[in-house]
Amino acid sequence: MKIEIRKPAVKVSAAILGTISLWYLFKSTKHGTSDMGSISKSTFTFEAVEGFFMQDEPNTEAKTFDYSIITARKTKHNFGLIDRRYETDGSGHEQLTQWQRFEKYVGHIVESSPAGTTYKVIYLGRHGEGYHNVGEAKYGTKAWDDYWSKLDGDGELIWDDAHLTDRGKQQALDNSAFFNRQFAEAKMPAPERYYSSPLFRCLQTAYATWSGLEVPADRPLRLIVKELLREVMGEHTCDRRSSRAVIHDAFPGAEIEPGFSEKDELWQADHRETHAEHDIRTQQLLDDVVSQDQHTFISFTSHSGAIASLLRVVGHQQYPLATGAMMPVLIKATKTTSGQS
Repeated sequence: MKIEIRKPAVKVSAAILGTISLWYLFKSTKHGTSDMGSISKSTFTFEAVEGFFMQDEPNTEAKTFDYSIITARKTKHNFGLIDRRYETDGSGHEQLTQWQRFEKYVGHIVESSPAGTTYKVIYLGRHGEGYHNVGEAKYGTKAWDDYWSKLDGDGELIWDDAHLTDRGKQQALDNSAFFNRQFAEAKMPAPERYYSSPLFRCLQTAYATWSGLEVPADRPLRLIVKELLREVMGEHTCDRRSSRAVIHDAFPGAEIEPGFSEKDELWQADHRETHAEHDIRTQQLLDDVVSQDQHTFISFTSHSGAIASLLRVVGHQQYPLATGAMMPVLIKATKTTSGQS
């Protein structure tokens, strides 16, 4: 199996990154906060390392591929991990699961990488079905984008900072049951660190997915709320976050990053983020996580647009996830510049 490092599809120049950094700094200074905890002191380039997961393959259809199918004896698709050999396979590797062998290989490439280069395995999860998803289905995408999405609701449904529907809650619980089996039987490594968008539906999904699982003592559910991990911002009220106080009261166990403003200072009623703007924000998010978090296996609970942006930034093929769906991705991070933003 050929290992391919796919070059980023979107090139983010230092000048553009500097511009967006100054914009975020201006916003935070204007509103009396530091830097939202999200402007990195280092800049990295990110590349998808392919050849390990079925979700990397161009012939894997996102609409039909089910990473969680369980047969009588095992999980059929093993979260997409490809059954293959690794250069770190040694005597007795047959006694290890595919995930244990993959984890050993990833540890090897992390340890043997030159200074300034590292790797992350990210479990990307889209939130479960929210009331905004029901609203869009109810009215159709055009009417939703043109009119309904700009309201808080329609008198029957409320989608301002949309919460999960019952179906969305069940989707997260289904993933929880799947991972419980993956950890126990496939010996899949649990995340070492958990990150979530601050939007309500993602926090609900993250807790329903990861709470109560049998994980090593050094990998407890410590959920960190990241401002820049949120959905495409602007216009749609479902993507306007609640206040810091509301988030803290609803999810008291979550760790809200330093500099997180009380009110949502980024959402704008008259401008919706472009792909280019979103990708710059995602680059900043990845810079921040890689520069501050030394863990290798991490979890992001976010949105379809946020996941699409991350895949663009690392040069991975687009792989649209349904509500509640998840996928793994291995990325290589190479440090390019240093200094204060």
